[in-house]
Amino acid sequence: MSRADLDKDPTDVAAMFDGVARRYDITNTVLSAGQDRRWRRLTREALGLRPGERALDLAAGTVVSTVELRRSGAWCVAADFSLGMLQAGAHRDVPKVAADALHLPFRDGAFDAATISFGLRNVADTDRALAELARVTRPGGRLVVCEFSRPTVAPFRAAYHVGLEHVLPAIARRVSSNPEAYTYLGESIRDWPAQPDLARRITKAGWTGVAWRNLTFGAVALHRATRA
Repeated sequence: MSRADLDKDPTDVAAMFDGVARRYDITNTVLSAGQDRRWRRLTREALGLRPGERALDLAAGTVVSTVELRRSGAWCVAADFSLGMLQAGAHRDVPKVAADALHLPFRDGAFDAATISFGLRNVADTDRALAELARVTRPGGRLVVCEFSRPTVAPFRAAYHVGLEHVLPAIARRVSSNPEAYTYLGESIRDWPAQPDLARRITKAGWTGVAWRNLTFGAVALHRATRA
């Protein structure tokens, strides 16, 4: 078993995700009580993809998110730095690229839209990853970041943090192929900035019109932006 620390060394994070890949999809569905499907659909809708457009799905994991994006009729590529995750999604018929979020292997302005779901929190340099996403997106293109966030209702927020500390690891021990990774997951969620703070960082990285929509009482948020 392996887990990453909050310094987010890329080698450690990749190894950790390699370790959870085998049962990643079922674990996510169980831990989210099935909400993961709804979050993927809402991410696709927020990105506003149209047939013929080109979209990047960064930190795509087992590429279930990319399959959802492709329902729009756009051409979508899945990118992730965990080979284990991409291999776990090898049976899904979408283009896949092994890629580091801090050094994306795409030309400037290659995509009409880009998205990253539950992955920005795991990169070693959030601001650089956002800037790389801006670089590979054409001017006027769109970004959606789907990420765990800060619950907005105080009683729910308290229960949510108790769940991260105690309930999440307990469930992971039953269903995950690498339960230790979910201890890191809880820690990284608690360490993540609130919605307004992330919005400011997205703006600083070269995006405009940043706005967000809270899902599940703010436990998850969709941040939307346009490439300057």
